[in-house]
Amino acid sequence: MLPLAPRRPLWRRFGVLALTAALVLGGAYWWSRGRETAAVPALQTQPVTRGDIEQQVTALAVIEPKTYVDVGTQVSGLLRKIHVEIGDEVKKGLLLAEIDPTVYQTRVLGDQAQLDNLKAQLAQQNAQLDLDRLRNDRAQKLLASKAGSQDAADATSATVRIGEAKVDALKAQIKQTEATLDGDLANLGYTKIFAPMDGTVVSIDAREGGTLNANMTAPVILRVSDLDTMQVKAQVAEADIPKVKVGMEVYFTTLGMPDRRFTAKVVQILPTPETVNDVVLYSVLIDVPNTERLLMTSMSAQVFFRLGSASDVLVVPVSAVRPLSRGRKGEAKDEAIVRVLDNGAVKERRVRTGLANRTMIEVREGLKEGEQVVTTADLARTERRMPPPPPGIM
Repeated sequence: MLPLAPRRPLWRRFGVLALTAALVLGGAYWWSRGRETAAVPALQTQPVTRGDIEQQVTALAVIEPKTYVDVGTQVSGLLRKIHVEIGDEVKKGLLLAEIDPTVYQTRVLGDQAQLDNLKAQLAQQNAQLDLDRLRNDRAQKLLASKAGSQDAADATSATVRIGEAKVDALKAQIKQTEATLDGDLANLGYTKIFAPMDGTVVSIDAREGGTLNANMTAPVILRVSDLDTMQVKAQVAEADIPKVKVGMEVYFTTLGMPDRRFTAKVVQILPTPETVNDVVLYSVLIDVPNTERLLMTSMSAQVFFRLGSASDVLVVPVSAVRPLSRGRKGEAKDEAIVRVLDNGAVKERRVRTGLANRTMIEVREGLKEGEQVVTTADLARTERRMPPPPPGIM
């Protein structure tokens, strides 16, 4: 038999176990201390302050003149002369352009000659009718005295009726020719194109010497716009359109003048939407005076619809407020939870909120000015910074 290995002394075995236990407990202690330090770092807080807040709906828009007319021509022909240039101020009735009137003058002259001919024929027929009536009167008298025949009396009577019919036919032809003459005179007048309104010539689409064909559609020669009043056409998303009302105050800025704020009111909400990239947008029309002529056609604008505003109220960052779940009994829609730093400890507090924008929210009850609130983003970063536990430690 092999000799048995000598046993270690009892005190040595207990020493190894004690050393192992000390190492494990020490590691757990230092891990827990590190976890506590990482779990509660120096939080970034923001104080409750007083200020002004405004709740808004924003939308992109295009600016166009509210009133404009595309001046075209109702007759075809050669564009002989354009009397204005782009940018000219025009008054209603001013001559803008002329079309070659030769063809229409010829038609008017032909109608006038035909009308004169018909009137001469009418005069001749009226004279013949007077003669036929005299002959008929004599024939009737001779028949009454039995000095004439019945056939002669009947013939003269028929001749009178035929003459009256010819007079009526000539009168009808004269009316028809007069109507044709009026139409050709109107077309002749259309060869001179006048300004339909006061305004500014903003575009000219035709050129002198070009031929205009008005048989299918009226060709546009130029556009006259009233630049004293512009219209902002804003595209509002369907989620926000219930908040927008006619008469609501708005303000907007343009791309070229971001520091200049223009104020106006909503005048109309068009009921038919447009779909752009699967997004339903409603057009909201806003009229704005433009006496300074700072706003120009097709400018881009960002519109802000004022849903509400408050002055000198308590406000906190939106990220510091956590709304309560809806529908619970006893909960109001404006109730929320805010984390407040109180003597180094984070405590939850129920508050009542008011107006809100993208960054700040009004607090009506539950907080005091100067208290420090913690944003939810800060707490999230705190949780992410907690180190994992070492193996074997729970």
